[in-house]
Amino acid sequence: MHDPGMPRRSLLKRALTILAACGITGRARASAAPAEIKVPDDLPTERFDFETKGIEGWTRVDGQWVVEKMAGAPSGKKVLVQRATRNEFNVIVAPPGPFSDVDVTMKFKPISGREDASGGIVLRFNDGRYYVVRANALEDNFRLYYYDRGRRQLATASVKAPSLGQWHTVRVAAVGDRIQAWLNGKLHLDHRDTRFKSGRVGLWTKADSITAFDDLTIRGVTGGG
Repeated sequence: MHDPGMPRRSLLKRALTILAACGITGRARASAAPAEIKVPDDLPTERFDFETKGIEGWTRVDGQWVVEKMAGAPSGKKVLVQRATRNEFNVIVAPPGPFSDVDVTMKFKPISGREDASGGIVLRFNDGRYYVVRANALEDNFRLYYYDRGRRQLATASVKAPSLGQWHTVRVAAVGDRIQAWLNGKLHLDHRDTRFKSGRVGLWTKADSITAFDDLTIRGVTGGG
């Protein structure tokens, strides 16, 4: 029963206390943060910093991929740069794998591009089909696509566009049919898709993007093809 002598603030506090006791809070309408999916902790980590081995053993699908010295590289002095500007998409695939479940991290710096200035991680690449998560310095979104003789969007999130000329971090984890993706340490995408089961890991740009990459790390469950 309402006490006419009770201040409004006290009434509100009492109401919130009762709601909290019932398991209802001011955040009840917001979706709970999804649990982070993980690959097994004891998996070996493959690291590529392009200092000594370069891209020997990698598979160039499209693009002009070159190892170059770059001031301010995240580690060492060399990075991998994609410089082609006339292809629809540019893809290079790393040697390890194929993997089913996998956790991948890379750093990218969008250098230039008028149509596009992006960098992305390719996963489950097999026979030209793959998933890709990409960020674009010209757009305020972070997206997951699949590619199968054409690119189609699966999920998107609104983000602050990554700045040109700066290094950013993208991470993707895929376990079973679930794919999660982070930009600069924040989880933005959580999606399920059963299309592709396993494959190799790679790097990606679009159109006229000139983009540098460094510190690619891969932890995955080998298997499939």
